[in-house]
Amino acid sequence: MKKFIYSTLTLALLASCQSINKESYNIDSVASPKGTEVFHPDWKNIADNYQFPEWFADAKFGIFIHWGPYSVPAYDTEWYSRNMYQKDHHVYKHHIETWGPQDKFGYKDFIPLFKAEKFNAEEWVKLFKEAGAKYIVPVAEHHDGFSMYNSKLNKWNAVNMGPKKDIIGLLKEAIEKEGLIFGLSTHRAENAWFYNGGMKFPSDVQDSTISLYGKRYDNEKYTEDFAREWLTHTYELINKYEPKLIWFDWTVNNPVLMPYFNKFMAYYYNNALDWGENVVVNTKYGYPTNVQVWDIERGKSGKMMQFPWQTDTSVGKKSWSYIDGEENKSPEQIVHDLIDIVSKNGNLLLNIGPRADGTITDEQKAVLLSIGKWLKVNGEAIYGTRCWKKFGEGDTEATKGAFSDNAAIAYTAQDMRFTTKDNDLYAIILNWSDNGTLIKSLNKESIADAKIVGINLLGSDEKIDWKQTDEGLKISFPQNKPCEYAYSFKISFNKKVGEHLKSEAVNE
Repeated sequence: MKKFIYSTLTLALLASCQSINKESYNIDSVASPKGTEVFHPDWKNIADNYQFPEWFADAKFGIFIHWGPYSVPAYDTEWYSRNMYQKDHHVYKHHIETWGPQDKFGYKDFIPLFKAEKFNAEEWVKLFKEAGAKYIVPVAEHHDGFSMYNSKLNKWNAVNMGPKKDIIGLLKEAIEKEGLIFGLSTHRAENAWFYNGGMKFPSDVQDSTISLYGKRYDNEKYTEDFAREWLTHTYELINKYEPKLIWFDWTVNNPVLMPYFNKFMAYYYNNALDWGENVVVNTKYGYPTNVQVWDIERGKSGKMMQFPWQTDTSVGKKSWSYIDGEENKSPEQIVHDLIDIVSKNGNLLLNIGPRADGTITDEQKAVLLSIGKWLKVNGEAIYGTRCWKKFGEGDTEATKGAFSDNAAIAYTAQDMRFTTKDNDLYAIILNWSDNGTLIKSLNKESIADAKIVGINLLGSDEKIDWKQTDEGLKISFPQNKPCEYAYSFKISFNKKVGEHLKSEAVNE
């Protein structure tokens, strides 16, 4: 009996210790809770040990979700929480006229109005899956400092107030139930200074007891104390939710934060080894592209990249979150961008902004479903493909660089992008032509060592007439369109016709 009591007490004590360890984060260590410490916080070590996930290279298309208390005012952008405290900004004036002065109605007062009463995680995920997305990245915490998850470190969270639900936990469950990849983003680094404008005139930001409003630092200035706090919050997200992708905004490249970010990467990658998973970190600036995935906001690379990269952009042209009067991109523009990105070794992370009640607008739903309809026909030329030795051809120049993708590009049938899979080369033509097209890159000389054994258009049973000449490969279009926006010709060879030439593809 004594032995049984001792064993029971020992097990109870061990269970208690494990529980404590899960909620306490030793940020001075990069070892996982199980003690795994393959990765260390230096770029050479990480580069020597890190492998880009095949799931990410195969997925190509994900959904980003910006949703939080900033969806309540539904005005201007998701930066409402900052700009309402920027004196003389039009949002500052709008706030006073609509909600009252900032010392009477501050950003915190939107939280009780953020009820998410119609939120249904399963409905959202079914929509995203129908759109053709393979991974989903909800914002766990935006610059506003409100955690959309069950945080033990931040009392300003969606379980304690507002929705009274663990939004991130519910989405993770629904995402993984549908067989999709769960990721998340955290923008806590920007929270440190996001509300500092409210220190310059009477506002509730001057109440130091309101931790929602961060440190009130000058813009993008950080301290070691905050860096340690930031790392602790990031460890919490890793331990609680085990995301396969974590996305960060720009200021994690700050010199004060960078050593702690290196610790984060090592800790995250060590944990992933315990999970038996390959994971992705996204940053915009400052970190090598061989230790994490480079991300371009609202823009694209102008050339093929050696390592996987990503565009993050939004269906909405004006805001990442829901706002009244949003102007949305067309499905055609987004499909064209997806094709261009994939041909250059990238992925597209496309954002939607739900209303405060948890519903998604009919217009954004329609855009997503139209993309999904195109992918049902052409997904073979997108998912699981890799770059060819060049990304495409044509005289029409695509946009490149950050914040450049709001304007749609008018492509012709001579504009095309290439992807490959096994012995097949996919030539995705970016416009329809009854006169066919000429693929100059496939002239007799360029592929003299391989033989074309068949050509068909995805989604069509009609015969495709073709002829290989010294000028290129001439291809006819069938009588009937199998889809809209772009058209994927599958060109099958008796062997591989050239793989992604890494020596010619240097990351920017």
